[in-house]
Amino acid sequence: MPAPVRRAVLGELLEPRVSAPVRRAAAYAAQAVPAPEVPGAISWLAKRASLAAEGVELPVEPLGHLAARVRVGGFATALYEDMTPGELEEMEDELFRFARTVEAVPELRTLLTDRDRPVEVRQGVVDDLLTGRAEAATVRLVDYVVAAGRARDVVGTLDWLVEQTAQARGWRVARVRSAAELAPDQHDELATTMARLVGAPVELEVVLDPRLIGGAVVEVGDLLVDASARGRLDNLREHLGAGRWAEPRVSLTDPDTEH
Repeated sequence: MPAPVRRAVLGELLEPRVSAPVRRAAAYAAQAVPAPEVPGAISWLAKRASLAAEGVELPVEPLGHLAARVRVGGFATALYEDMTPGELEEMEDELFRFARTVEAVPELRTLLTDRDRPVEVRQGVVDDLLTGRAEAATVRLVDYVVAAGRARDVVGTLDWLVEQTAQARGWRVARVRSAAELAPDQHDELATTMARLVGAPVELEVVLDPRLIGGAVVEVGDLLVDASARGRLDNLREHLGAGRWAEPRVSLTDPDTEH
């Protein structure tokens, strides 16, 4: 099962049963780790939540390059869910400009990439530079990059977040090709399902395509969901193989064609 689908399924199961922060964290964990590790990841979250509730100081564990970016990406995803497209565009611009500032000022770059300097000191510098000049969500995200990312990869992580933020902004429009008009309840259900898949509210752009026979094809950014009858028939054709498939004598697009 693809990772975004695991996330959507778990999010749907948990939505009426737990608080929004719990659903958000557990659903993201289901996407961020390999499928067999999902139960362990959720248990790890539960243990950390229990320790935090007891007032135990939780150090940020050092991670490798890719894993650290995934962790920062989880924090960013949580922020994205509550932001409008305009706010995302502003965050994208602010992250880009701050990355260029860090890149261009050697003293600042040296300070933020110094692993021996306390995290609180580095975050204080970020706060002094950005508070009042950038949106609060951007400041929170850059603070988390300093705390949970790899120190030597600050500029790289900021540039990576620029791409992630742009992608999140673009993913808010789902292009739907449907074999028939969507009823209002179908429209709302599809929008809710796709929002869970991408972790952000989704606006549907629906066009009719009778060639699909039934169902629909949905594209959101790089994500493609083919739930059409045409897609299922094509998959069946591939599984049967060219040598074992007899071409039907009925046209799939012309109901008046005789057998």
